[in-house]
Amino acid sequence: MGLISWIILGALAGWIASKIMGTDHSMGAVANIIVGIVGAFIGGLVMSLIGRVGVTDFDIRSFLVALLGSVILLAIVKAVRK
Repeated sequence: MGLISWIILGALAGWIASKIMGTDHSMGAVANIIVGIVGAFIGGLVMSLIGRVGVTDFDIRSFLVALLGSVILLAIVKAVRK
């Protein structure tokens, strides 16, 4: 995947994860992109731990992996902030 694909996938995954976790009001576009990209790495790690493939291409499965990782990341951040 190219840089633009990572940014688009990260922005979408980060934005939807922030909607799911209720943190959208406190995040901007750059934060959503960062959460989505880091979430893609976390989701890939989780998937590899259960014997599956992580983010491989710009497709719906990779988006769902990035979304899973983004939700996990935001849950950890919310727990630490409390």
